[in-house]
Amino acid sequence: MKMSRTVFLLVAIALFAITQTSAWGQSSSGSSTSAQSQTQAAPAQTAQPSSSSSMSMTLTYHRPTEKERLKNYAFDAFGPYAFAGSALAAGIQQAETPNGPNGNSQSGVPPDWGQGWDSYGARFGSNFGINLITQTARYSVARVLREDTIYYRCECSGFIPRLEHALISTVTARRGDDGHRTISFSQIAAPYAGTEAAALLWYPNRYNAMDGFRMGNYNLLIQGGLNVALEFIWGGPHTLLSHHHVPVLSNATGSNSDKQ
Repeated sequence: MKMSRTVFLLVAIALFAITQTSAWGQSSSGSSTSAQSQTQAAPAQTAQPSSSSSMSMTLTYHRPTEKERLKNYAFDAFGPYAFAGSALAAGIQQAETPNGPNGNSQSGVPPDWGQGWDSYGARFGSNFGINLITQTARYSVARVLREDTIYYRCECSGFIPRLEHALISTVTARRGDDGHRTISFSQIAAPYAGTEAAALLWYPNRYNAMDGFRMGNYNLLIQGGLNVALEFIWGGPHTLLSHHHVPVLSNATGSNSDKQ
């Protein structure tokens, strides 16, 4: 029963994201001409310098289009990192031996799923579902709140300022035409949405909302680690990592492949 509800939920989530994007695209197409003329007539907006470094420059912020938002969501939810991350997490969970309630070591997380390839497949599907719900929640809530949750590489220099920028970006987003940074509900809530769904829908019945919250903490930390990777490991406009957030953000960051 739990599995059938889970499959239905995942399909519904994907369909919801697609139809939601179509509706937003249609509602915005009617005003695109007037908005474009206003953009051409008005002077370019500039982003505020990063507070993490006195060497930051005032650079132009380019708000992503609906197509870029959808492309970013699709890459996060169904791209190679989604599959690779789910496979890696499943392998780690398969190998873990946590202590059970009676103090004895148990094999796998959750141990109820046992070992073997079938169990690995269940853990892979679970992690993929958690990521799908996490990304869909972030994308949907960000659209409602008009937040730009795409990752922007730091406009500063130095290891510490860039590290601070990557970690702060885990719980913040850009808003408005000037791209000012604010605390983001969608960034904070999305990691917990995925793990709460797992704990309540397809994990064994002994798991509850508190377990989902605990797993959500790890999910949030993983997002922070991914931001650090995006900040420091980006290897150029033609690398796989560059297709994850970086090239669609802003010409200001120097990360846009069109400017290379």
